[in-house]
Formats: sequence, C-alpha cells, structure tokens
Amino acid sequence: MADHDSKAALAEGARFSPAFGPDGLIVAVAVDTTTRAVLMVARMNAEALAATLSTGVAHYWSRSRGKLWRKGETSGETQAVRRVLVDCDQDTLVLEVEVQGRGAACHTGRVSCFYRAVETGPDGAPRLVRIDDARRFDPAEVYKG
Repeated sequence: MADHDSKAALAEGARFSPAFGPDGLIVAVAVDTTTRAVLMVARMNAEALAATLSTGVAHYWSRSRGKLWRKGETSGETQAVRRVLVDCDQDTLVLEVEVQGRGAACHTGRVSCFYRAVETGPDGAPRLVRIDDARRFDPAEVYKG
C-alpha cells in the first residue's frame, strides 16, 4: 500500500492497492462460485496476483517451495477465476473460482482443504473430526516423484 493511500481512500475508492505484508505476501481465500464453499487459503505475491489477473487462472506463491505456483500444474485441478474480491483495507483477497478437473482443491484429493471440524471431546479437549472424507483423486498417484 502506498503511503498516500488513506484508510478512507482504501475503503471507499476505486484504486486497487493490495496491501502485501512485510513478507511480500497477501492472503487469498479461494471460494467455489457455485456452492460458496471455502476451498483453500493460500498466499500471493505481486507476481502471482499479476499472473492470476492476466490469465484468469489462480496462481499462488508456495512458501514451502519458495516459488510461483499455478494451481493445478501437477494435479490438473486448475482454478478458473471468475471474480476477485478485496476487503476494505485491501490486505485480503477472495477468489471466486470454478475448479476444473475432478473438482478437488486440496492436495489431499478432497474438494476443500477444510474437511475437518474442531469439536470438544468427552474429556473436554478439542479434537478434529472429519466432516468430508471423500477424495476426488489419490494424492500418491498424482504427486509422484
């Protein structure tokens, strides 16, 4: 975000001025255009955002691999971006996407990365419970090598 952008200008103006963090990244939440389900949360740098806007296909910055990543380059599960929303202070993006392929956004082969819920167990401790275990692909087969 440029220094000359006031909070009011960011919140009310028409200028797109993404507020990348100190690490050069911005949070991007992918949401299914039809079901409105949250599919995944990733990060984008300026290059990934520019590639997404110019191609209409979601690109992200892989923190673990330290490189630009076109969603689906290995799995075939690409995300066609239908609309990009930005929050009021322009530090978070929502990508409304259509998953093309078998319909999985998660590297585990599931539709969404959010396939578990936090519940309180009988002992009062939080635990994870699977709410969707259906896989669209076998990750061991897709991510060989």
